[in-house]
Amino acid sequence: MISLTQRLVSAGLLATAAFAASAQAPAAPATAPGAPAAEQRMDRQQRDGKFFERMQARHAQRQAALKAKLNLSAAQEGAWSTYTAATAPPARPPQRPDRAEFEKLTTPQRIDRMQARQAERQAMFAKRADATKSFYAALSPEQQKTFDAESLAMMRHGPRDGQDHHGHRPPPPAKG
Repeated sequence: MISLTQRLVSAGLLATAAFAASAQAPAAPATAPGAPAAEQRMDRQQRDGKFFERMQARHAQRQAALKAKLNLSAAQEGAWSTYTAATAPPARPPQRPDRAEFEKLTTPQRIDRMQARQAERQAMFAKRADATKSFYAALSPEQQKTFDAESLAMMRHGPRDGQDHHGHRPPPPAKG
């Protein structure tokens, strides 16, 4: 049986190899090929910022729809506020690591960085999980059923009902 440490080290090595492989492929320039690196970096940050704003807007829409479906009582509003504050996306997008700096690190240093980032993500997940469990406990059984159905729909990944990841159905098999 493979231990957790062996899995983490294997995952780190795979991630390092994937990162190194992606670093080998030339990225399409965000601006003109002769543009300074700082200008290209700024364009990426602006794109990431716009994506992040859209993500926050979608999150707010989903939360508003969930609140409407739950039909919360006045006594549950405090629990809702605590839940939404704890599960809200961060105020700004996470800072991407500097690729040039990352490339200068040794493999063990890269693994340590990845493990530190994984620990940060685990802490964020634990915070969200605790907030969700506390809010769930404040719901009535009927509201819990609604929350279960809605949260399951949000957690689904991959193809649904025979669709590919773009929401399209594959063509029917050729007859003949």
